[in-house]
Amino acid sequence: CLSSISEQDVRISFSPILAPMPRGILATVTTKLIDNLNIEDLRNKYEDFYRNSRFVKVLPVGSMPMTASVFGSNSAHIQIAIDDHTNRLIVSSVIDNLGKGAAGQAIQNANIICGFPEDFGLDQIGIR
Repeated sequence: CLSSISEQDVRISFSPILAPMPRGILATVTTKLIDNLNIEDLRNKYEDFYRNSRFVKVLPVGSMPMTASVFGSNSAHIQIAIDDHTNRLIVSSVIDNLGKGAAGQAIQNANIICGFPEDFGLDQIGIR
């Protein structure tokens, strides 16, 4: 929970985007920044946090998440930005809800619980 990590009340705004695509979810999550943080420091925090994640990729500066990039996979791609005008952190993310959805999460969690590699059975590309 973000509130417990920051030791302050954190409120987020979650905006799923509906678009004509065969599958996938694009979401934008925003939160008001409490301190004057710069994008480089935040990017470093995100990259450090996800550094060893098999399935989450923080995209390079200037790249935007696209559902086509995660099609058929258990991957999540994220990008962060700061809206200086409103002092809000903006996190955009994409997943293939048929891969990274509930079924993929269940397999990933079962792997962890059973002591298997986290990506066991999840590294194959799914098809329609």
